Amino acid sequence: MLETEMKQTYVENGFLDRYFKLSQRETSLKTEVVAGLTTFIAMAYLIFVIPGQFLIAAGIPQASATAATILSTAVATLLMGIYANLPIAMGSGLGLGAVFTFIMVGSMGLSWQTALGAVFISGVLFFILAITNITKAVIEAIPTLLKSAIGVGLGLFIAYIGFKGAGIIVPAPGTILTLGSLKQPSVLLAVIGLIITSLLMAKNIKGAFLLGILATTIIGMFMGVAKVPTSMGDIISFVPPMPTDSLGQLDIGAAVGYGLISIIFTITIVDLFDNIGTLIAISGKAGLLDENNNLPDINKALLAGSAATMIGGLFGSCTVTSYIESAAGVAAGGKTGLTSVTTGILFLATLFLTPLAGLVPGAATAPVLIIIGALMIGEIVHIDFTDFTNALPAFLTIILMPLTCSIVEGMAFGFIAFTLLKLVTGRTEEIHPLMYALSVIFAVHLYMK
Repeated sequence: MLETEMKQTYVENGFLDRYFKLSQRETSLKTEVVAGLTTFIAMAYLIFVIPGQFLIAAGIPQASATAATILSTAVATLLMGIYANLPIAMGSGLGLGAVFTFIMVGSMGLSWQTALGAVFISGVLFFILAITNITKAVIEAIPTLLKSAIGVGLGLFIAYIGFKGAGIIVPAPGTILTLGSLKQPSVLLAVIGLIITSLLMAKNIKGAFLLGILATTIIGMFMGVAKVPTSMGDIISFVPPMPTDSLGQLDIGAAVGYGLISIIFTITIVDLFDNIGTLIAISGKAGLLDENNNLPDINKALLAGSAATMIGGLFGSCTVTSYIESAAGVAAGGKTGLTSVTTGILFLATLFLTPLAGLVPGAATAPVLIIIGALMIGEIVHIDFTDFTNALPAFLTIILMPLTCSIVEGMAFGFIAFTLLKLVTGRTEEIHPLMYALSVIFAVHLYMK
């Protein structure tokens, strides 16, 4: 019966079957649409988190920040589906949002326009690296333990931002940081949101992040922390907004003037890791890898990723990257780009709900960052801490990212330590030749700060 139904679907949708290879990948139109809806529900929380926690903090006006986030996500996801034919959704990255706001605009002191220029340049660099196959060489040169350490360190950094944004941790003269006061309504609301979202995650509820944000926002309205809507205009916009304040406002000249080396290590490398890791992981779950666990035509996906980064810079959003939440759609049966096309169209539809984003307080989105940090720290199990030549580089990478509020600094110390320790202990066979070059570049970067 199922086989007959699938064959009928292929006959009725000849073009879609041929273009997205539905029958070849043993899937159907219905399955792909349901998978796309599942992915959308799993990652719709970014509509609130990216503007609320990052873009607005960087200085981008709220309406434009929300519209830019939605448009970047929708266009990039459609591109991945149509061009690369993969069930992988893309969106403004949380880790890369932290880099954009707290490192580039915060630590480096760049304007958000200059930071957007840097995002665009990183997309161009990403494109060059992908089309010349340098990307693959760089990824293969970095040892697995450091790749895992980068993920863990980034997770801690994101969690730190969540705790700080929620007011759960606050500056203290004697101890640098201390626990915030639960007597503050916004802090109490963040803790309530953390509990609610955690329970939803523990129950494996689809769309746990989105539901947690909405539930926390409603509770916040009763607590006086969140604004109570007074009209339909506070929830729905019948005229889709455009990112008028951020569209095309990127300052490429100022970004180049600041220094390409800093931009490469601040955005491009992190973007590469995000994309490569997610592409391989999700494609593997979808059964799209070959016998050597490689993704055929991976360059198409990487080129789509590089274009997505440039799109983010143009619209006025932080770097766009592949989203691990795509796994939800794959688990629902998604195997082709039609899944991504469905997700992209649904994101476009949310442009009509942009006023809703203005009602969501930071206390409702901060718990998502904390939980994502907890999920990312799981990569630590892949690191062998019994070998000191592995333990110290991994530790430095992990601990210095949140302590210095810089992903680059953590990577720099980790890469240099790995190369030096392996070199002095005579274990040069564990050092890829490119690691020497990367370590030298990182050393120069640290010296020049």
